[in-house]
Amino acid sequence: MSPRRNHPKRKGGKNTKRGNKGDDERDIAASHETIEEHDEGIYRVRKITGSSSTKPYRCPGCDQLIRMATPHIVAWIEGDVDSRRHWHSACWSKREHRKPNVERTRNAPRY
Repeated sequence: MSPRRNHPKRKGGKNTKRGNKGDDERDIAASHETIEEHDEGIYRVRKITGSSSTKPYRCPGCDQLIRMATPHIVAWIEGDVDSRRHWHSACWSKREHRKPNVERTRNAPRY
């Protein structure tokens, strides 16, 4: 077995010359953000990774909790940031085929 090679990371060496960009100079394609056109309008859709979701959200599609560290989708109508909602990925993709859901309290009968 050959010996393990440990090389210290270079500060300001090769990695900075290759064109590594800071967070401020990211491309939209690198941020996993797309634009989708639907009946309600044009949506901006951003895919959130599990590591970047730090608090739970309520999915408007199924009314269930999206737990922390769960990959999901954030969508809003372009130009209206107040309409931004967090969705499960499956709920977002099937929202066109879903019937309107009746909200019930926990103790309400299901008939």
